[in-house]
Amino acid sequence: MTIDLRNVPVLVVGAGIMGAGIVQVAALAGHRVMLFDARDGAAAQARDKLAATLGMLAEKGKLSLDAAHAAIGRIEALTALVDARDAGLVVEAIVEQLDAKRGLMRELEGIVAMDAVLATNTSSISVTAIGNGLQHPARLVGMHFFNPVPLMKLVEVVSGLQTAPAVAEAIAELARHWGKVAVHAKSTPGFIVNRIARPYYAETLALLHEQAATPQVLDACLRAAGFRMGPCELMDLIGHDTNFAVTNSVYEANFFDKRYVPSLVQREMVAGGLLGRKSGRGFYRYEGAAAEPLPVAVHEAPATARQVTVHGRAAVADALEQSTTAALAPQGWGPARERDSDWVGLAIDGARLVLTDGRTAQQLAADLGTPDVAVFDRPVAQLMQPAQPMHGAQLAQSAQGAQLAQSAQGALPGTALAYALAPGASDAWRAQAPAWLAALGYAPMPVADAPGLVVARTVAMLVNEAADAVLQGVCDPAAADAAMKLGLNYPAGPFEWLARWSVPGVISVVQALDREYRGERYRVSPWLRRQHPSQA
Repeated sequence: MTIDLRNVPVLVVGAGIMGAGIVQVAALAGHRVMLFDARDGAAAQARDKLAATLGMLAEKGKLSLDAAHAAIGRIEALTALVDARDAGLVVEAIVEQLDAKRGLMRELEGIVAMDAVLATNTSSISVTAIGNGLQHPARLVGMHFFNPVPLMKLVEVVSGLQTAPAVAEAIAELARHWGKVAVHAKSTPGFIVNRIARPYYAETLALLHEQAATPQVLDACLRAAGFRMGPCELMDLIGHDTNFAVTNSVYEANFFDKRYVPSLVQREMVAGGLLGRKSGRGFYRYEGAAAEPLPVAVHEAPATARQVTVHGRAAVADALEQSTTAALAPQGWGPARERDSDWVGLAIDGARLVLTDGRTAQQLAADLGTPDVAVFDRPVAQLMQPAQPMHGAQLAQSAQGAQLAQSAQGALPGTALAYALAPGASDAWRAQAPAWLAALGYAPMPVADAPGLVVARTVAMLVNEAADAVLQGVCDPAAADAAMKLGLNYPAGPFEWLARWSVPGVISVVQALDREYRGERYRVSPWLRRQHPSQA
């Protein structure tokens, strides 16, 4: 059975920001759109605001005046729900409460035709639960838009246990007709985006909990990895009360699975009213004063070495060889290369500068048999285009590097990169390790010797969470990648990161976290293990 919703009258219930955005998109796509809100006058007010918005878009040349007038003419504000009897599609965007949504859907069944599709814009409530008690639950589907609706391309099409496949596909096709990218998801806590995103906040909060780094350093490192906002500034923007509530919801909905456990750091902030931008203070202050700049250390050129060897086969090793060659060129010589090593990094005389594989610098010092060890984070952004590696000077001067380094918290020379030193490292190596990173084009960010540092552990856990989502049938890899890029503006999708890294590499970091923290939170997804049986 094929269902075509491209020309049906649309009813939107809820005249808030999300509902109004859905009305705008549907009206511009040519639908007759009815808008209803239980608050007296709210639907009419929303229609007037939409008329002004469309008029402004026409004045700016983003929309023709005829198209704006036609869209406005297709929008009707209703004062009674029963006036929407001829709606072929209903999209609800009311308060995020199960009883309210379930009650609305039951009421709608007595108003619209039996073949009308009922869609919920819920971001977290089970579609199956909303459909409980409906006479025809097969026609109920999730149609989760992202804010602001007219600009954000992603729509999660969420199927409950009784949703008919033809209904889900019809909604996906309609979303595409509206200029959106539709991804199919199973109705599970958080769907795709809100579930897979949890580690982006959780790993930073865990590092803050153990005082491994400041919010400024953590944000700088993750911006350098390509994220538009660091997790601390993003949580400040979202509001810690909202972010904490979502985390609690996902935690409870997953029967208190330790992977989703909320943070004591964030709970304390919410309890103290430090909610972020909305309250004037969160991790940062927003009460008129300029943000305190991130201290930038100035490093002299590294001391002349007798021998420098690049170890390993990975893309990071290739990039290191090029940047080290550029750094040593003024001295008239270059590094050696040892491809058969089981670690990636630089051997600089008796010292080691090692790419994190999850092990701490302390553990690496023991494993490599030298106290002079520094471990550095995974330079994710630079590895997304391995066919065009850049040497250190290029990294520092590139437009991308400059953009990622610039923020409200200050500007950094080069690309921010976390590093940690082994406890037994000599004073000389404590000075030389960051000097070498700076010479290679990075802005070295010292952090505590935590497993996986900042970017590597965050990306590994994002990949691990996405792998579990695929394992459990929530979505497929392509949907996970599209959802995270379009729904949250991630620089890449989890499976794109995995393709540029490796299954053993991700597993190594997650296992190192598990060894360090001894709990259920850092368990490797069986999906990853099955891709690489030797890691099982």
